Amino acid sequence: MNVWTEMGSTNAIRHVESEVGLAEVENIIRRVASSHHPDKVSSWFGEFVETGGKRLRARIALSAADCLGTSRFRAVPWGAAVELMHNATLIHDDIQDQDRFRRGHETTWVRHGIAQAINVGDFGLMLPFAVVGEMDESPTIRAALSKVLAAQGIRAARGQRDMLGLLPERRLDAESYTQAVGGTTGSFFSLPVQGSALLAGCSEAEARLIGDSFMPLGYLFQVQDDILDLYGDKGRDKRGSDIRDGKVSALVVEHLRRVPSDRSWLIPLLEAPREKTPDDQVELAIIAFRRSGALQGCLKDIETTSRSMLESPMIQKHRWLAGLAAEFVALVLSPLRCI
Repeated sequence: MNVWTEMGSTNAIRHVESEVGLAEVENIIRRVASSHHPDKVSSWFGEFVETGGKRLRARIALSAADCLGTSRFRAVPWGAAVELMHNATLIHDDIQDQDRFRRGHETTWVRHGIAQAINVGDFGLMLPFAVVGEMDESPTIRAALSKVLAAQGIRAARGQRDMLGLLPERRLDAESYTQAVGGTTGSFFSLPVQGSALLAGCSEAEARLIGDSFMPLGYLFQVQDDILDLYGDKGRDKRGSDIRDGKVSALVVEHLRRVPSDRSWLIPLLEAPREKTPDDQVELAIIAFRRSGALQGCLKDIETTSRSMLESPMIQKHRWLAGLAAEFVALVLSPLRCI
């Protein structure tokens, strides 16, 4: 049986699709963005977070708290803090990737310029610490949560450096890609679980292990995102935005593993300025990735990684983790059902 079929037969993703606590998360996000001297910076950050998103990381925080035996509502501020940090990094990512659209809307740097978008992202990165500082928790827990935010933020920045270095440094192998994704995306799937574990009374060491067991979700999310960019809809202006941005995606890595000689045309295509990347060449790459089996290989990798995550010792040690992890894997991969 296909692993997605197995996960699809679980209890209707009961935790992750629950709306309980999400309205309160949104209220905190709106309040904290505007409460610190309302001005254009806070308005522009609020403009970005109002474009939507699944609030997947907040859902993870709330659901993890629920499964760990503490109140979902106790984890609401933590869920808001994680979402604030994640959204702030997206504003910076859009500048680095020169993406003009996200979630079907013009990005912050397009609307307000690069310099101001950097300011808006910096503003957003500070807000999570303001939220944690206001939480009705002991000083020890607040300090531990702030420590986790800082550590995962550092990990994400290092991962982004690795990601941006893949093409210029010609690190086009699976190991380098996986390492980069672990920092950029994996950290923001580990972070909400780790914080909720702290709220539930776990030690810092135990919370870190529990959080890290959810890091493969980041890899799964990124690979499916890479696939959707070429074979689905990410709400951006054109299909194949990653190729135009010169991004080393899972499909690029898998295709070059299968057809190393294609480096001769694929690398120059990725290195071409976005505005000089011909649409027909992007379409040829899309066709080549399918013909080489790279698309099917990435889908197979998703299945293998999903199963490996769900069978990991930490997941199996705590039975509540197994159900929660399966539900989140199903939710993360749900956009691929139309591929």
